[in-house]
Amino acid sequence: MSLVANTGKLAGRTLFITGASRGIGKAIALKAAKDGANVVIAAKTAEPHPKLPGTIYTAAEEIEALGGKALPCIVDVREEKQVQAAIDEAVKKFNGIDILVNNASAISLTGTAQTDMKRYDLMHNINTRGTFLASKLCLPLLKNSDHAHILNLSPPLNMSPYWFSIHVAYTMAKYGMSMCVLGMSEEFKPLNIGVNALWPKTAIATAAIEMLTGDTSTSRKPEIVSDAAYLMLCQDPKKYTGNFAIDEDVLKEHGIKDMTPYACDPKNADKLLLDGFLDDPAAIGHHQTVTTASIRRYHTTTVNHAEKVGHVRQLITCIALVFGSCCILCCQNVGNIANLLPDFFLDVPGDVKEEVRKTESGGQIPQLFTTISKVITPELVKKTQAVYQFNVKGKEEGVWHIDLKNGDGACGQGEPKNPPDATLTMDSTNFAEMFAGKLKPTTAFMMGKLKINGDLQKAMKLEKMMKSLKTKV
Repeated sequence: MSLVANTGKLAGRTLFITGASRGIGKAIALKAAKDGANVVIAAKTAEPHPKLPGTIYTAAEEIEALGGKALPCIVDVREEKQVQAAIDEAVKKFNGIDILVNNASAISLTGTAQTDMKRYDLMHNINTRGTFLASKLCLPLLKNSDHAHILNLSPPLNMSPYWFSIHVAYTMAKYGMSMCVLGMSEEFKPLNIGVNALWPKTAIATAAIEMLTGDTSTSRKPEIVSDAAYLMLCQDPKKYTGNFAIDEDVLKEHGIKDMTPYACDPKNADKLLLDGFLDDPAAIGHHQTVTTASIRRYHTTTVNHAEKVGHVRQLITCIALVFGSCCILCCQNVGNIANLLPDFFLDVPGDVKEEVRKTESGGQIPQLFTTISKVITPELVKKTQAVYQFNVKGKEEGVWHIDLKNGDGACGQGEPKNPPDATLTMDSTNFAEMFAGKLKPTTAFMMGKLKINGDLQKAMKLEKMMKSLKTKV
């Protein structure tokens, strides 16, 4: 649902959008199409994907159905000839290009030792080089436009060592897109070309996420990003340049205060999964104290190799498509599965209360489990059907368990009697905050505060379990 009315300011303008066959890239294209804009769909998906809907041709049909004009082009942004050929076709059909949206991106969320050079090169060639190349080749045409914009789907630059330490290769490649904004916005000022960056504040639901996970209840619709992009692209490029914008902030600046309609589930409008890249000193300080091994986190099991590797690939595909990625990197070595990292790049604003931190040394974990044991019910066991082992690190280091699968349920210190379906590892401070309802498990997972080994789906049931417990714990 769009809350931003189309003004017609992009009517007749030509947008060149990379990775626009689905996801956010397509959402931006459809929003512009309602103005009567021309859209060059520069993406790789020409043949239907067996599981994911959308090709450059189906996207073109949707654009034209809304009143826009479309030019589908098969483009791998690593290939200069393909990018140039698409630009040449745009000139032939639309007589120029007014707006470039660099949306295509590649992702491999691995630590230094786990990142082979093929993956490194792919990320840098698509993210940084692809953005630079498309900008460079479109520049002669943008110079001739009286409404020239470049918009990169990339995060605000944050020089905290944390964001580099967890996946330095990916961070460098993604920041490369943002550095293009920083440099080109200044370089192109005399040319009256606006250069800006846009990044989502929360998880964004796409068809891929809905199909692969079946749960978009803590995400927002792609329209929040496309609405923000539309407002940015309607600005005077002579005055609006060099901005690193967050979608929600853009909308608030234009008078839209209630973001509830953008939520996939309005009931969760205040409980959304944050996409993070805003700095939180408390979180950064915590992560700087943990070991390198525990910092590197994407999490799933190595049990049942074929099934689980496929699940991880689906999950990474899902995350990548949130940002309209044209290339998705999958884990090829099952031994590296535990080293993969989530794609979310905004840090959660500090909602951790200082008093929670102060109670850390007072044996809060045993108290929590004592309370939890009193609220476990057969109904909760029936709904959850999972055994959890908690490897708590930090000041209250120890092993704990909750059995919500056998008998009437049980919990306590030590490993569970029955094999755990999921093993969760986290610092004692974050553990206490999670069970106190101050830190959602999904958020902790995406931020890298929670490591999961085992059945990821059952681990995510903790979100629902917490709702039953947090009012009593």
